[in-house]
Amino acid sequence: MSMQSRHLLASLALALPLLAAAGTPFSFGVIAHPENAATAAASLKEAIAQTDRDNLAFIVTTGIKADDEPCSDELYRERRALFDSAKNGLIVSLAAGDWVRCLDARKRSTAIERIAHVREMFFTDEFSFGDSKLPLVRQSAIPSFRLYAENMHWRIGDVLFATINLPNNNNNYLNAAGRNSEYEDRQVANSDWLKRLFITAKSNRLTGIVLFADANPLAHRARTSGFFSSEKREGFASIRQQIVQAAKEYPGRILIVHGDNDADRDAGRQHIVWKENIGALRIDPSWTRIRIDPAQPQLFAVSRHVGNTGTARQTPNQ
Repeated sequence: MSMQSRHLLASLALALPLLAAAGTPFSFGVIAHPENAATAAASLKEAIAQTDRDNLAFIVTTGIKADDEPCSDELYRERRALFDSAKNGLIVSLAAGDWVRCLDARKRSTAIERIAHVREMFFTDEFSFGDSKLPLVRQSAIPSFRLYAENMHWRIGDVLFATINLPNNNNNYLNAAGRNSEYEDRQVANSDWLKRLFITAKSNRLTGIVLFADANPLAHRARTSGFFSSEKREGFASIRQQIVQAAKEYPGRILIVHGDNDADRDAGRQHIVWKENIGALRIDPSWTRIRIDPAQPQLFAVSRHVGNTGTARQTPNQ
């Protein structure tokens, strides 16, 4: 291991709690972010109620609100109270509608102000929401990245789980000179976060990594455009390259769990789509149950829960 890797590993050793014995199968749930304001509160309440009745290690919600809901303090407070009412440990993975699509009354972006407020409201505790408190390691514990509390990781058995802030609006890259400081700073933080995750997984000989993100960076493709082209730069290129390269050097499986309908309309709708050791799974309403069994070569298996019936069905993995 290089000196740089040793330094990264040492700085990451903020406590990596082992929440289950290695080799023990377990399941977790992922709740899709609401589709529209009219049904948002009811759908989230129903999904949490259903997951409360299941035997799950934890649940992740892929967003706080629907895109067309207001970015108001009142709504954020209501959602925080709802998330804290869950029986299982609940972790929030941010979506674009939670901050980057927020506008004021004059239709001007309030993304920077809103992400700061969301971080203060949802990402200050050392534990998850819900009755079953999961200890979380936040990137904000690293002095250089104290803003990025939404990037978290936790470990169960031989699998490392982590959130990473990748909004599906082209990673919030703005096609205008001098307006991308938020994107550029978060790129540095996300790149460092991924390095630490892969070093941790490799050094602990973990069999899997699960990344929760709004976008699926692997589904986006870089655009070729000239210097004077007006085409928008593809905002996931460097993150995609980093994940693909790290996967080549990691012997385990990597699963990207996302809600990126625009970039991934077909792939992953009914199953995990694998390309070598990287898999992608899109979460559709209302929630999805994922089982991890270290005895199985694919490691992950999926059950879909559709609508308000709570009906589950096993789906094959490719």
